[in-house]
Amino acid sequence: MKRRTLFQQIGSILAMLGLTETTWLTLSNRYYQALAQPNSRKLALLIGINQYPQFPVLSGCLNDVQMQRELLVYRFGFLPSDILTLTDQQASRESIEQACLEHLVKQAKSHDVVFFHFSGYGSLVQLGVLPDTLQKALVPFDAVNLPTTNFVNYLLEETLLVLLRAISTDRVTAVLDSSYYTSKTLHPQGLGIRSLPNLPRRQLAIAELEFLQQLKTLYPPVGNPVVLSATINQAICAKEFLFADIKAGLFTYALTQYLWETTPASTIRTLLSHTGSTMYQLGSQQQPGLLLGEPRNLQIKLMGDQLLLDTRASTGVITDIIDAGKTIQLSLAGLPPQVLQYYSTNSRFTTATGQQLILKSRTGLNGKAQIASPDSAVLPLVGELIQESIRVLPGNVNLLIALDPSLERIERVDATSAFAAIDAMANIIAPEQTADYIFGKLQLAPSRYGLFSLGGELIFNTDAEIGEAIRVAVQRLTPKFSTLLAAKLWRLTTNEGSTCLPIRATLEMIDSASGTVVMGRGIKNDSTTKRYAGDRAIPAIPVGSRMQYRLENLSNVSVYFILVGLNNYQSAIAFYPWIVQRDINSAKKPFLQEIVIPAGETLIIPQNETTSGWLFPTRAFFCEHQLIFSTATFSKTMLALSSAKYSAADQQLIGTLSNPLQVATALLQDLHNASGVSPDIVSNIADSYVLNVNQWASLSFCFQIV
Repeated sequence: MKRRTLFQQIGSILAMLGLTETTWLTLSNRYYQALAQPNSRKLALLIGINQYPQFPVLSGCLNDVQMQRELLVYRFGFLPSDILTLTDQQASRESIEQACLEHLVKQAKSHDVVFFHFSGYGSLVQLGVLPDTLQKALVPFDAVNLPTTNFVNYLLEETLLVLLRAISTDRVTAVLDSSYYTSKTLHPQGLGIRSLPNLPRRQLAIAELEFLQQLKTLYPPVGNPVVLSATINQAICAKEFLFADIKAGLFTYALTQYLWETTPASTIRTLLSHTGSTMYQLGSQQQPGLLLGEPRNLQIKLMGDQLLLDTRASTGVITDIIDAGKTIQLSLAGLPPQVLQYYSTNSRFTTATGQQLILKSRTGLNGKAQIASPDSAVLPLVGELIQESIRVLPGNVNLLIALDPSLERIERVDATSAFAAIDAMANIIAPEQTADYIFGKLQLAPSRYGLFSLGGELIFNTDAEIGEAIRVAVQRLTPKFSTLLAAKLWRLTTNEGSTCLPIRATLEMIDSASGTVVMGRGIKNDSTTKRYAGDRAIPAIPVGSRMQYRLENLSNVSVYFILVGLNNYQSAIAFYPWIVQRDINSAKKPFLQEIVIPAGETLIIPQNETTSGWLFPTRAFFCEHQLIFSTATFSKTMLALSSAKYSAADQQLIGTLSNPLQVATALLQDLHNASGVSPDIVSNIADSYVLNVNQWASLSFCFQIV
């Protein structure tokens, strides 16, 4: 395409899309007043494609765009008129490239903020006749809409990066929720995979190559954008999952949820760590990473500086007020995804002005609430951020298991019957429901059954010998279901973004006189992540390292502490602070002593007399620790722990938990009791766990031993 012809089309396309100049509104909040300065314009281009004419339909890309748009408007202060969205048929290759030029490159000034998002297919494409000239490319809506079938109309990743580098500001962030390589791992029915195989004998359209050369000539690189990719490992595809009735990109959901609850103190490295941990807990080895940017700056570059983030953490936002103030519509995008599915009615939120909102219903990310004091003369405002104050969870949470669609009909019948016998722990669900795991066959050994994560990875040690009957397989897996359900229950306590307890916890590697911080969590996400393993977002610790936790209680009350966790989906673990009798002739058994951190003090665990820290095993594995703090005693939990096997060694151990489900339910009951919520607030309190954010903090630490 000739350059003159290309740019003649730009004006008409932008006019069709309705782009106009707007002015900043005068708002009372001083943060928004600061954003209203002429130097702080914020521009965004959001692209999502579900309905590809020639390829399988995706389901979560438009939801990704909606989630990003709400985040930018309500959390980052973007004006709606400065956000351009291209969805489905609007997102042709030319439209995307021209919108990048006109809306971003040509408008952005040196102090502006620019955000780009793409959700859709990615693929590899052949540049010439030689097969070794494959390049990464994004797949637009009109990917194969060409007169000849010998070419594809893809958008090269290189073209996008050239456009992003041409933007005249250092505050450029791009998110690519797509991938380029395909895999054949097991996936449940309806799970979207955002990559297409390379179409054989198809070459890239010449117009795209000409456009790329024109860009390189006309727009030399001036900036250093931060480009985040949904998956940094080419062997693992970007996926879209079903989260509590809404399909969305796994990466986009985890990313936007964290940005809702975070504050400017979080670095980009910490962002990747949190997002990667959430993606793993949701059942995928897909890990985000940095596609473009200066790696050494990720340790110190703050997301608040990159996107001019508001300093307040948030669970969500008020999106509308209807029925003369009787109904308050909410977006709850700041709730942890593992919590959202079980977030029950009568949960409460607090507005910035102190008003209480009571949740009455929820569909996906959207909720409807009522003002706790309906006679209040002042209504909350649309766009006002809300924060969780009371969390209501059901008392009957089970594991939800999807059946591999490749199972034969008789196998599905037998599996359903076998699971019915343990329905108090694990239930078979319909394909359109949100699952925790998949029960299916090994691809290389189709007569062997096992349990898989949602990402299609076999859960360690859940397969058996060839020829095993389905009923036997389900019975064999019952102890595993107990462990996985326990982990699901204590993940429901995660509340780093909403807790009112000022707690800081850091995981340290003892490799010098002072510990090296690996990662930190707590106190409204003033958190760090300092060790980074190659191309993975989740921090890495060398095998054989000695580790310790530093626990800081910055509140004015004493807090109690407990640690539970999961290794490689295989075994539940817990921290056992045993007290051993000094008299070697004593017949008394060791007993557990609760860990109490006085107000304003710091505690390091473990506190051994002979050695410092825990010695981590000399084998690779993935580790998840849940650190839970409460203003009241963990009496029921300690009783459950004491009934388990114990070690007589004079040390404090992280050891295997033999009764994980009993411990997990006791934990929830202890937090419920500590909250002391009146039955007048929750009518079905006997069948629920009701937790007050003033009384507990639950921080998740995920890392790998390598």
